[in-house]
Amino acid sequence: MLVSALTVMTAAGGLMLSGNSVFTSLGVGTILVVLVAVLGSLTVLPALLSKLGDRVEWGRLPFRRSNRESPVWRAVLRPATRYPKITAIGAVAVLLAVAAPALHMHTRDDGVAEAPPHLPVVQAYRQVTRAFGTTSAPAVVVVHAANIDAQQVRSGIDALRREVHRPVKVVRHADNTVELDVPLAGDGADEASVRALHTLRSQIIPTTVGAVPGVSVAVTGETAGSVDFASTIDHHMPLILGFVLLLTVGLLLLFFRSLTVALTAIALNALSVGAAYGAMTWVFQDGHGHGLLGFHSSGAIVPWVPLFLFAVLFGLSMDYHVFIVSRIRELVDRGYSTRDAVEHGIRSTASTVTSAALVMVGVFAVFATLGLLSLKQMGFGLAVSVLIDATVIRALLLPAAMTLLGERNWWLPRVFRHLPQLDLAAESARMTP
Repeated sequence: MLVSALTVMTAAGGLMLSGNSVFTSLGVGTILVVLVAVLGSLTVLPALLSKLGDRVEWGRLPFRRSNRESPVWRAVLRPATRYPKITAIGAVAVLLAVAAPALHMHTRDDGVAEAPPHLPVVQAYRQVTRAFGTTSAPAVVVVHAANIDAQQVRSGIDALRREVHRPVKVVRHADNTVELDVPLAGDGADEASVRALHTLRSQIIPTTVGAVPGVSVAVTGETAGSVDFASTIDHHMPLILGFVLLLTVGLLLLFFRSLTVALTAIALNALSVGAAYGAMTWVFQDGHGHGLLGFHSSGAIVPWVPLFLFAVLFGLSMDYHVFIVSRIRELVDRGYSTRDAVEHGIRSTASTVTSAALVMVGVFAVFATLGLLSLKQMGFGLAVSVLIDATVIRALLLPAAMTLLGERNWWLPRVFRHLPQLDLAAESARMTP
């Protein structure tokens, strides 16, 4: 349980490196929730179970099997253990095919366009747009100088206004600051607005007021905020990935004393997340299935969704992986062969993993029915990934890969052999009545 909690907290901790206060808050909140859950599991839960005693079994379903190793899962696992190479190749091929659309994923904040078109406020917005032209918020150019009334500064501001070729509203502030509201082409979220913002920042400002010595210029506004948010996420994504992957490998290496297990976990979870990205891109960016889910494709993914999905899905997938592989390692330490340990370990944990996965798929699927496109994308991506992880990954690819690797699953390079030895079999034996 402790390692599962640490892996989830590691994935959430990656959000704190995003450079965005919203994601930092989400990361801190997730870590606190996991800590409280672990403390409750170590204190309140044992106390309640001790107090209830045998009454904890009250209300047992009469048709529920007492044997956790279901014959259904024995049949499901048979191809993976008997034909591991074919199963592994087939599963990886399917996952890569599902993930392929993610190669052309691109993100964009569509603003009001992500709201359902039938909403009265959206209909009113479109009527105003048709009647008066674009209603996009202007880019706000903030100019600051030691003497804002200096002739050179005023000439630079006038030059900017001439280059824009549109009416520019100028607001003078008391702290030697001038605010210019510069209209942008497009609706504020489309490619035309982004290109106009780029032209303003990279061409117009540097050759006008930005060229005046001693003048500082900044550009903000709704369009600039969306573009800068997406740019910040893209810039910090490699740092987040590196932090989460390296720390996760370190935790698994310490717990299982196997570099193979750690690297296999990273590869399987990457396939799971990649498949979620690909399915989400195929549906929401490419526009397949829009009638079923009730949305109009904007041709892009909302910028915050991929990072949020990565943190949540990586944490959940690693939680499943640690739970299952811990049981397999316990059996290996008790003397089982790796192949037998894989079969018994997955069969004994399958019902728990499947039940938890079905609950989460149901919860996440609710978000896919909501009106906002960003929430639809989030719910769909989470539901698809958890479903894939609990079926293709855990029921087929994981047992096939571990069966193929055999004793190499527990390979530990000499440089890491000084790591402490955790006797999982002994711990399990002490907890088994």
